[in-house]
Amino acid sequence: MHHFSRRSFLASTALIATGGLSPSFARTPDVPMTGTTSENLTPFDQLFADFITDHKIPGASVAITRTGKLVYARGFGYAKVAKKVEVQPDAPFRIASVSKPITGAAVVALAEQGKVKFDDPVLKYMKLDPFLPGGAKIDERWAKITVRQCLQHTGGWDRDKQGGFDPIATPCRIAREMKLPTEAPTPNDIVRYMLGRPLDFAPGSKMVYSNLGYLVLGRVIEAVTGQKYEAWVQKNVLAPAGARGMSLGRGVPEKRAKGEVCYYDSKKRTGRCLYAPRAGDQVPRPDGADNIEGFEAHGGWIGSAVDLVRFAAAFDYDKKSPVLSTKAITEMWARPDGDAGFGTDKQPRDAYYGCGWSVRPVGKTGKANTWHNGLIPGTSSLLVRRWDGLNWAVLFNTDATAGGQQPSALIDELMHTTAGTVKQWPESDLFEKFSPREKK
Repeated sequence: MHHFSRRSFLASTALIATGGLSPSFARTPDVPMTGTTSENLTPFDQLFADFITDHKIPGASVAITRTGKLVYARGFGYAKVAKKVEVQPDAPFRIASVSKPITGAAVVALAEQGKVKFDDPVLKYMKLDPFLPGGAKIDERWAKITVRQCLQHTGGWDRDKQGGFDPIATPCRIAREMKLPTEAPTPNDIVRYMLGRPLDFAPGSKMVYSNLGYLVLGRVIEAVTGQKYEAWVQKNVLAPAGARGMSLGRGVPEKRAKGEVCYYDSKKRTGRCLYAPRAGDQVPRPDGADNIEGFEAHGGWIGSAVDLVRFAAAFDYDKKSPVLSTKAITEMWARPDGDAGFGTDKQPRDAYYGCGWSVRPVGKTGKANTWHNGLIPGTSSLLVRRWDGLNWAVLFNTDATAGGQQPSALIDELMHTTAGTVKQWPESDLFEKFSPREKK
């Protein structure tokens, strides 16, 4: 068997780029492919056919835009392995933490409308009764956590600190202690529970990636709009961007969206199902043992690769955004103060976390590459927005390769490299072929 490696792939794409190897003679494994491609983009076909074969990945979906046009949209492998159902280019996948740029854009939109101020405390907007068992008191530092700090992961939570934990991963513990009628706590339940626990560090003093901060932002969005998080974001962020097929995911297969893929946990873990109609049964983790419906603003969205690049293209440089003003987009990707944006030598970090996006400024152009990836059992996802007008989304229906690596991490550099081999991009726009899927 041919074993995929970065070196062998780069060698083959270099040959293709220089005309030394025709794409028609490149090795293509027997991998189902859906959607259409052009001869100029066959290096991407080759990349993903090899990648999912050699890394034993069930399926993947890939979409690429260039200057606002959809130039590539393909599915590879299987959405449902046992039934040999092929992945379609517009199949919905769980996108995990690629949800954060969506929540980030929603908060920035509210700030632009004057409904939220970045440096206001979140408790100014969020009116939830904290869960305070046994006479516990709310940590006074909660009053200092700002909207901006939640966006930039400097709010005060450290899931890796001794005694710290990520509440999104402990639904049964939260349900038991709060005496909830279900083992699937809602985002409100999770935030109320954490309001009764001490912070791990002083807000703003350092950056530690936090899912909880984005659940808090979801509560801020609901408080200031008077609407449910999902409905407001769909109408005011995703629909203007053209990404109308996106919605919050459901835990059990019976309640999933039309055409949604199946998910394959690399470790084949099981757990108690949190949702009807199989509550209490032992099920695979992606099929109801994780509190998917509680992930919401930090990691709960599902969508196709096509919808994700519609969203990314809404922030392309040199065109008017249908979602945010140029000033607001600049704010969304602004460098944080302190350690989050600057090193110990006080020099700007090469890359940092903005408002929902990882950001890498490009020289003195005033532009930046922005991106996010996501990982939960059964899912690995990547969304990249490049400064030069290229955007792509890559979605996998498993969380690890046969070698235990994250697919989104492995594919990242290879996507940039492959894009560099393309001599001529298509001028046609495939967006017209993909209308939003109907929701159940």
